[in-house]
Amino acid sequence: MRIVSGIQPTGNLHLGNYLGAIRNWVRMQNEADAGECFFFLADLHAISQFQQPAELARAIREMAAALIACGVDPARATLFRQRDVPAHSELAWLLNGVARVGWLNRMTQFKDKSGKNREGASVALYTYPVLQAADVLLYKTTHVPVGDDQKQHLELARDIAIKFNTDYETELFVPPEPIIPPAAARIMSLRDGAAKMSKSDPSDMSRINLNDDPDLIAQKVRKAKTDPEPLPADPADLDARPEARNLVTIYAALADESVPEVLARFAGQGFGAFKPALAELTVETLRPIGTRLAELQREPAELDRLLAIGAEKARTVAQPTLTAAYRAMGL
Repeated sequence: MRIVSGIQPTGNLHLGNYLGAIRNWVRMQNEADAGECFFFLADLHAISQFQQPAELARAIREMAAALIACGVDPARATLFRQRDVPAHSELAWLLNGVARVGWLNRMTQFKDKSGKNREGASVALYTYPVLQAADVLLYKTTHVPVGDDQKQHLELARDIAIKFNTDYETELFVPPEPIIPPAAARIMSLRDGAAKMSKSDPSDMSRINLNDDPDLIAQKVRKAKTDPEPLPADPADLDARPEARNLVTIYAALADESVPEVLARFAGQGFGAFKPALAELTVETLRPIGTRLAELQREPAELDRLLAIGAEKARTVAQPTLTAAYRAMGL
């Protein structure tokens, strides 16, 4: 079993990133039967939209520090910068000869990200699902953790793998299977329970950043949008209360409990009682992450060393696949 996943280094990580993806990365690397895990900073994907160079360089290093602070262990998982393994870009170009325009036209992420200015979007934004396919096919990945917004791209990777194998009469690429993370929490904005927690939201009060200090975390929880009703005993009663549902979901995810278990403890209580409990739980969960993150940010040379080790291992694994792809195509 081989797992591959990447994350774009485009700003501070927040609680939604941690509970929705990174915590599951840590769990996968720590499971004895998980096999190998390759986790990368998707800096080549990041430039599909313009990034200020100095800010991108800072964000890449900060993202590496945050992942390690959250528990990604470079001794147990292969952690690297995408750009440090040129085979990603090389294989993506080879796969562009296999991917079909009609397949890319069906990708909803491009429509969402380009908005009304499709003609002004970069070519990279249009073709980045092919690079994503290269990211996973390069390592003969068996499983990829995906959320709802990435299922379509994994299907594209499978289609590309099957078409390449068929066209060139080879069994080179493994069509990867999805891993739907268990109980992956969908964390919403603290200001709007209908919108995902996002680092692009202009309001910093809408999210809890992993580098927020304990006082700021507690303040954000206290000021999170709610309603005047007490918490119900039945989870179904939260369906029409998105802000209440979001705070209960956050508590359940942090406590490793189910929503019914949380409601069994707090049913009938108002947010005057629930928010302090949630604030304390959030602060204590994130405290060691914040401490370790601050330490790592003071050690840029050590971060670079760890990423270089990961890149060397990734290049070693990737090169035979790339060489075989060239050979299969007659190049």
